[in-house]
Amino acid sequence: MTRKFVVETYKITRKFPKDELFGLISQLRRAATSILLNIAEGSDRKSDMEFKRFLRMSLTSLEEVISGLYISIDQKFISKIEFDKLYEKANELAAKLNALIKSLSGR
Repeated sequence: MTRKFVVETYKITRKFPKDELFGLISQLRRAATSILLNIAEGSDRKSDMEFKRFLRMSLTSLEEVISGLYISIDQKFISKIEFDKLYEKANELAAKLNALIKSLSGR
């Protein structure tokens, strides 16, 4: 699910104005990629506590993407339909990450 979210983020930012290449495009792509990379890095940690820390960082990066999506729709880089689609996926991903964090807390 996270990989698909990253792919969708890259796909949607391809339509942005070229002058955003080193601005919002880069920021959104780095934040989306960070979600996946933090999950991967955290999963290799020695303790559940460390893994949870990386999962929380993933959630923070996800919130960064959501904020970028709001900027994107305000600037009319994306449509309301595109925003809603990615926003819904972001919320689903957040729910899964929160559920994983909660399950690790119960161990």
